[in-house]
Amino acid sequence: MLLAANCMQSITQLFKKDNKPEKEYGSTAKLLSDFDMLNQMHLHPLVGAYYDFGNHTEKVRLSWKETRVGTRELVRDVLEQPVPRFVPHIGYVSLFPFMGKIIPSDSWILGKQLDLITNSTVFWTDYGLRSLSKTSSLYMKYNTEHDAPYWRGSIWMNMNYMVLSALYHYSKEDGPYSDRARVIYDDLRGNLIRNVVRNYHQTGFLWEQYDQRNGKGKGARLFTGWTSLVLLIMSEAYT
Repeated sequence: MLLAANCMQSITQLFKKDNKPEKEYGSTAKLLSDFDMLNQMHLHPLVGAYYDFGNHTEKVRLSWKETRVGTRELVRDVLEQPVPRFVPHIGYVSLFPFMGKIIPSDSWILGKQLDLITNSTVFWTDYGLRSLSKTSSLYMKYNTEHDAPYWRGSIWMNMNYMVLSALYHYSKEDGPYSDRARVIYDDLRGNLIRNVVRNYHQTGFLWEQYDQRNGKGKGARLFTGWTSLVLLIMSEAYT
């Protein structure tokens, strides 16, 4: 939402047709980038991670139920009433404030974010950052009978690109974490490039996503969408 508000503000500034929308988008972007408010709403201080907040329960399962005569299918079965709370799953969403470069370069929270990124149980693999922590109850779990795990473990180039952009930014900022950000940046960038190149040599394709266990391409192939971001990663072109 912060990225969208900033983009809309830039567009209104470009056209300069009406100052009112520009002010509205600017105030929205300012609100969404308020670091103190962000921490009050989404930061788990003991973990140093950001979580979604909303009506949630962990007591959900897929159960076989008869939907029509002679037909059974797996449906989501909620076993308790959801209540307002942190959604206790660490994934790409937990890094959005980091990706958005909202965290001050001297904040202890930045150090915690780097800890999460380099934790092999959470994000880190030899092929890129996985989309959901292995500690999550949803890790590699089906959402429905026919809805296989999608953003529940696999490596996605678009999110890794945004993490690299943030690491590159923090490596150049004055602060106690600049050197560490640079080391992580170099390691992650190398892992991503090597894996995409290896898959291309083996299959002749760029893939939609990559398996976090072995780096193999998955999903759609001939995928020159966000996977082509590897070219920007190679040239270290970030925005």
